Amino acid sequence: MPVAGLLLWASLLTGAWPATPTQDYLPATPRVRLSFKELKATGTAHFFNFLLNTTDYRILLKDEDHDRMYVGSKDYVLSLDLHDINREPLIIHWAASPQRIEECVLSGKDGNGECGNFVRLIQPWNRTHLYVCGTGAYNPMCTYVNRGRRAQATPWTQMQVVRGRGSRATDGALHPTLTAPRQDYIFYLEPEKLESGKGKCPYDPKLDTASALINEELYAGVYIDFMGTDAAIFRTLGKQTAMRTDQYNSRWLNDPSFIHAELIPDSAERNDDKLYFFFRERSAEAPQSPAVYARIGRICLNDDGGHCCLVNKWSTFLKARLVCSVPGEDGIETHFDELQDVFVQQTQDVRNPVIYAVFTSSGSVFRGSAVCVYSMADIRMVFNGPFAHKEGPNYQWMPFSGKMPYPRPGTCPGGTFTPSMKSTKDYPDEVINFMRTHPLMYQAVYPLQRRPLVVRTGSPYRLTTVAVDQVDAADGRYEVLFLGTDRGTVQKVIVLPKDDQEMEELMLEEVEVFKDPAPVKTMTISSKRQQLYVASAVGVTHLSLHRCQAYGAACADCCLARDPYCAWDGQACSRYTASSKRRSRRQDVRHGNPIRQCRGFNSNANKNAVESVQYGVAGSAAFLECQPRSPQATVKWLFQRDPSDRRREPPRTTSSMSSHGCSCMYWARTPSMLPSSHPQL
Repeated sequence: MPVAGLLLWASLLTGAWPATPTQDYLPATPRVRLSFKELKATGTAHFFNFLLNTTDYRILLKDEDHDRMYVGSKDYVLSLDLHDINREPLIIHWAASPQRIEECVLSGKDGNGECGNFVRLIQPWNRTHLYVCGTGAYNPMCTYVNRGRRAQATPWTQMQVVRGRGSRATDGALHPTLTAPRQDYIFYLEPEKLESGKGKCPYDPKLDTASALINEELYAGVYIDFMGTDAAIFRTLGKQTAMRTDQYNSRWLNDPSFIHAELIPDSAERNDDKLYFFFRERSAEAPQSPAVYARIGRICLNDDGGHCCLVNKWSTFLKARLVCSVPGEDGIETHFDELQDVFVQQTQDVRNPVIYAVFTSSGSVFRGSAVCVYSMADIRMVFNGPFAHKEGPNYQWMPFSGKMPYPRPGTCPGGTFTPSMKSTKDYPDEVINFMRTHPLMYQAVYPLQRRPLVVRTGSPYRLTTVAVDQVDAADGRYEVLFLGTDRGTVQKVIVLPKDDQEMEELMLEEVEVFKDPAPVKTMTISSKRQQLYVASAVGVTHLSLHRCQAYGAACADCCLARDPYCAWDGQACSRYTASSKRRSRRQDVRHGNPIRQCRGFNSNANKNAVESVQYGVAGSAAFLECQPRSPQATVKWLFQRDPSDRRREPPRTTSSMSSHGCSCMYWARTPSMLPSSHPQL
C-alpha cells in the first residue's frame, strides 16, 4: 500500500491582530486562566487558612495607616495584616449567648444560617478604637474594639492565634468575660460599652447594610425590625438629633437593598457636605410591576429635620434612578437594574470622584451583568433638575411644574445658597411639606457615553463586585478593573478606546480565588501594596494585582498580553516601572504589536515549534488536538503532501473550538503520515 507524506503545522496566533467584532458586545476570553491550585503555585496569592468554625466573611474596613484589614464573619472579628493575611492575625470570638441562640431558634429561625452573631459593621471610631456591630442572633448589638496605637503593635503585645485557637482574652459571648490581663493585648472587645444595635445593624444576616461613621455619628441604611419590613436611613450616636427616613412611606424607600454609602463634598463649604447612598428597590414609578430600580440617594450631614412636619426625619433626602442599559437598534434599551456593588474611584478633586457600579439583569429570561461608570457632574445635574410629580394614583409621573418653594428642596442649611439659615428647622413649612411628597427626581442618571463599560451576556456567571486601580504604563494611564463573580473567580479587565469611538474590552486574566468556589461577597484593593483582598462565605484571599510571568517567557508573549502592569525587561516579563532608558522596557498596551516591540519576532515566531509524527490509514480519521496556554490563541492547521507542495488548510469534517483550545477532526484521503507542530506559547 503506497504511503504519502502529509505534514501539518499548527499556527497559534495570540491576538496581535484581533478580528473585527460582529456585534457590540462579544463574550470576553481571558488571556490567562488560572485555577486556584495554579494561582497558589505562582506564589502571588494567600488564603486565610486558620481553622475557625465560621462562615460568611465580609471585608468591612481597610486601614492602611495601621497596615490592617478588618473582617467580620459569623461570631468573629478578625484583624489581618495587609502584607500577609496569615501572619499573626488578631482574632476576637464574639458569639451570641446560648440562651439568645435558643430564643432565636424557638422564633423559627435557622440555628446555623441565622441564629449567630454575624458581624456586619466595622467603622473607625478614633485612632485607637473601632465601632463594631453584629446581628446577635436576631438581637443586634454594638460595642467598641480597642485596637491600640500603631506603636503598640509589637510581637509582645499582639494577640496571636495558633492553629485557629484564639486567646482566652477574646473568647466570650456578647458579654465576654476576660480571664487574662487586658493590658497584654491590643485587640479586644470592651463589653462594658455594649449597646443595642437597632438602627445600626440588621436583625437578619441576609439583609445587607450600608454605613459610614462621620464625626462620631453613624449613618446607616438598614432594616430595623425583627420581621425585616421597616427599612430606613438612620443617624445615631453623636451630638446631633437622631434621624431617619419617613417610616412606611414607599415614596421614600420601597423594600430597598442597601449597597454602599459615601461622603462626597459638594464644595469647599463644609455645610454643603452630603452623604450618598446607593441601593436598589422596588419601583415606585410602576407600583403594579415587580420591577427593581437602582437608586442613588443623598442627605445633608447637617440635616436636623423639620420643626412641625418631618420631626426627627430627614428634610433633605432626595433620590434618583441609576440607569445602566444597552441601547438597541430598534430604540429599545436592555436594562440592568439590580445594583450589586459600587466602587468610588477618588481623583485629585475630592468633589468629583468617578463612580463604578456593577449591575445584573432582574428578569428570568435574560441573564446578564454590566459595569457602568458615572460622573458626579451628571449626578449633580439630575439632583438640580426637575422633581418627579404625580397628581394621583391614575396619573402619569411628570416633572413638577408648579411654584418651587424657597430654599430649593434638598439644599443644605448654612451652605453656599442658604448662608442665613443655620438649620433645616428654619425652613418654611412649604419646603418641608414638598420634601415629604417629592423625594424622587424626574430625570435619571445615565452612565458615561450612555452605555456600559463592560457587559456579560449569556455567561454561566454573574458579576458581583468591582474594584479599580489606576496604572501608569509606557503609553499612558489606564484604569484596571477587578471584577468578582458568583463563581468565585476574579477577572482583570481593561477597556481601551478604538479609532471609531467605540471601546475594546480586554480580559487580561481570570483566576479562581477560593479552593471551594463561592460567590465573591466583598472586595477591596490596595494600590499602595499592589494587592487585592477578596472575601466570600468560605474565606478570605489576598492576591497580587499582577502575575507577569504567567504570560510567558518570550518578549512577544509579554507584549501580546497588553497588561499595563507588565513589560519585557530584556530577560523576562516583569512589573513595569518607568525608566529613563527609552527602550529598556518593551510594552504596548494600546496595540499589543510584538513586531514593533520585540526584535526578531517575525524570524523567531516558530522557533520553539515541536513536531511529532502520526500515522494514518486511507479512509480513516486523524484526531488533531492542541491546548495553547492562552485561551485567546487562534489555532490554524496547515499541511503539505511533500516538500515541493505549498502549505494549505486541510478539508475538515468536524471541529470544535473552546476557550481552552481546539480539537479538529480531519479525513485522510490517502494513507498518511501526519506530523503535527505545536508552537510553545
